[in-house]
Amino acid sequence: MNIRTLAINGLLAAIYIAVSFVFQPIISGVFQFRIPEMLNHLIVFNKKYIYGIVVGVFISNLFFSQLGAYDLIFGVGQSLIALLLVIFSSRFITGIKGRMAVTIIIFTMTMFLIAIQLNLVVGAPFLLSWAATATAEFLVLLIGAPIIYIMNKRIQFGKLL
Repeated sequence: MNIRTLAINGLLAAIYIAVSFVFQPIISGVFQFRIPEMLNHLIVFNKKYIYGIVVGVFISNLFFSQLGAYDLIFGVGQSLIALLLVIFSSRFITGIKGRMAVTIIIFTMTMFLIAIQLNLVVGAPFLLSWAATATAEFLVLLIGAPIIYIMNKRIQFGKLL
C-alpha cells in the first residue's frame, strides 16, 4: 500500500470516527441511525476505500459501542462482508448509480448479522431487530447516496487513490 492510499484511508477512518462521535447517542442499539455508514458508498468509486471504512468501524465500535466485543466481531464483520460483496458485484454493474443502489441493498440485507448480535447480547427479538436495523441502514444509505454522488463531482473519489 502506498503512502497516498494509507493517508487517505487514515483520513477516511478519522472522518468515520468523528461522525460516530458526534452522533454517538443514535449509532448503536436496536434503533440505530449510524450516520457514518453513508461513507460505505465510497467503495463503488475505488475498492481501496475498504481499509479506511473497516478501520473506522472498528475504532468507532471499540470506543462508542455499548455492546462491547460483540460489536467488534459482528459490526466489523458485517461491514467487511458487505463491502466485499459490493466490490465483487461491482464487476458486473456499470455505472455509479447502479453500484450505489446495489450497495444500499447489500448493506440493508446483511444487517441480519447485527440482528443476531442484538439477539445474543440484549435478547432483542431477531426479526424486529433485523427490520429496525435494516430500515435505518437503508435510510442512511439512501440519504447518503446523493450526497456522496454530488461530492464525487467535486472531489472525484475514483481518482483520489
